[in-house]
Amino acid sequence: MRAAGPKLWRCADCRFELYLNVATAVAAVIVDERERLLIVVRGEEPQKGMWDLPGGFVDPGESAEDALRREVAEELGAEITSMRFLCSYPNTYEYMGVRYATVDLGFVCGVTDMHVAGAPNREVARVLFVPLQDVDITRFAFPSAGEIVARYRLVSS
Repeated sequence: MRAAGPKLWRCADCRFELYLNVATAVAAVIVDERERLLIVVRGEEPQKGMWDLPGGFVDPGESAEDALRREVAEELGAEITSMRFLCSYPNTYEYMGVRYATVDLGFVCGVTDMHVAGAPNREVARVLFVPLQDVDITRFAFPSAGEIVARYRLVSS
């Protein structure tokens, strides 16, 4: 297999073509009644220990909305009660020496119980509630998460 373009790999012998298309990921912007952003501290690599938004990759056959519901339930033990699309940003996700191109979809979400959120698990080391105006977007593991938060602050002010 040889690269035949920025996302195309082709076998010279059998002419098989493999397209490395962008993976889709979702992220939840959850803000409580005191205008504090829910931030998760990553419990796993890549970027273990850094800030992130609740979310993750969309599985095959799954809608972005269903993926976000699943991820928020897995990471926070909370159920999404409302969601609206906010924005999307390109990202790269490096894992075990492979760099994946992604597009991260940001949604503004309401959840069942903000106080249930916070039980640490394999993916989430801690849950923080940071006043929205005090959030340092450079602390996020991935620039796209910081951009999603910045967009939220812009449209919510």
